Amino acid sequence: MSYFYFKPTKAIKSKDGIKAQSKRGAFAKSWWAQRWIAALERLVDSGRLSRGRSYARQGQVLSIDETKDGVAARVQGSMRTPYKISIKMNHLTDAEWDKVIDVLAEQAIFTAQLLAGEMPQDIEQAFEKAKVSLFPSNRKDLQTDCSCPDYSNPCKHIAAAHYILGERFDEDPFLIFRLRGRTQEQVMLELRKRRVGSDETEDEVEETEVVIPLEEQIENFWDLRVPLEGFAVSIRPPVIEMPLLKRLGEANFVPEPGLQSMLSAAYQAVSRKAIQTAFKDISEES
Repeated sequence: MSYFYFKPTKAIKSKDGIKAQSKRGAFAKSWWAQRWIAALERLVDSGRLSRGRSYARQGQVLSIDETKDGVAARVQGSMRTPYKISIKMNHLTDAEWDKVIDVLAEQAIFTAQLLAGEMPQDIEQAFEKAKVSLFPSNRKDLQTDCSCPDYSNPCKHIAAAHYILGERFDEDPFLIFRLRGRTQEQVMLELRKRRVGSDETEDEVEETEVVIPLEEQIENFWDLRVPLEGFAVSIRPPVIEMPLLKRLGEANFVPEPGLQSMLSAAYQAVSRKAIQTAFKDISEES
C-alpha cells in the first residue's frame, strides 16, 4: 500500500491587509450582519471556517470592493499572487421586489426605520410574506468563486472575505439590498409612491395665506388661538436613536469609533434630561 504525503502550505503574512475588528468570539455586531455570517456557516465545513476566521483576523484579506455584480476581494494565501474572490447573490426580479415593497408599505414603521438608516428587525418577515428571502437561504442564492486550487467551494479564502464582508454590513446594512438588486434609494422611492397611493405626485393648489399686520395683533399677541383641551402630548424616548445622524451616515473625517459612537452618550443624556424635566413640570402643575 502506498501513501501520499502533502506538505501543508502556510500563508504569506500580509502587512497591509484588512484586519477584522473581532479579535475573538463572534464576528459582527448587528443582527443583519450576524444573519449574513450565519448563512456562510451553513455552507462551509468547520475546518475551513476556522482557517477563514484566522485569515480575517490576521489581515490576509487585502481588499474587498462592491461591484455591479456583487463583491470582489483579494486574499493573500501561500502563493505570491493573491487569490481573487467573487461573491454574488441572485438578484430578486422586479416582480419579487414589487411584492416585497407592497408588504413593507403596509406598515409605516418600516418606512420610518429605513429612512433613518435602520434595518427593521422584522424585515425578514416582510420578505417571507412576499415569498422570497432577503439573506441567502440555500446554496443557489449565493455564488462564490476563488482562484485558489482548493476543490472545495466555499474555501477558506472565501470564508475570510465573507467574514470581513460581515463587518461591512455593520457599517452599511443596505449592502444586502444592493446585493439583491436594489439600492436603499430605489426602495425608499417606491415606498413613498405607495404611501401616497399614486405613482405620480399631483401638484397641490396652495391656499393664499392671510397675513395680519403685527400692529393689529399687539393686544392679543400672546393669546391662544385655539383651546388646548384636546391637545395630546406624548413624552417618550425617540423610537430610533439619532435618526438624522444615521440617515447621513458616518463622517469620513471623524476617526474611529466614528461620530455616532462619540455622540451616542450625549444624545442619550439629553433625551433622559428632557424627559425628566417634562415629567417634573407636569407633576408640579398637577
